[in-house]
Amino acid sequence: MKRMMLSAALLVAFAGVAGADPIEGLWQTQEDEGAYAHVAIAPCGANFCGKIERTFKDGAEYQSPNLGKTLVIDMAPQGDGNYKGQVWRPSNDKIYLGKIALNGNSMKLSGCVAGGLICSKQSWNRLN
Repeated sequence: MKRMMLSAALLVAFAGVAGADPIEGLWQTQEDEGAYAHVAIAPCGANFCGKIERTFKDGAEYQSPNLGKTLVIDMAPQGDGNYKGQVWRPSNDKIYLGKIALNGNSMKLSGCVAGGLICSKQSWNRLN
């Protein structure tokens, strides 16, 4: 009986891991003007959002006023590792149309204006 309960518990635990979307996890942003962040991407409703967990400048961790703020906003899966939503750019406090192209443990994140005609891109790497 104990084995059956243990097997059932393990099955439920692994089912949760298998059901996780590939975008979920902790990501490191591309360095910008000597600063970068660790962003945790997790479900928010039916889509995905990313909050700033840690910030670094010139390689040392520091307490940015942006800690805890949402950088990746309401990214909806589009299939084939692509997502659409919004991104917040802390340097000018503006929100842009956002796109993510996920490729294994790296992603290309774009913030766009003019209906997606003009975009700025960053490469992020998965930490876990």
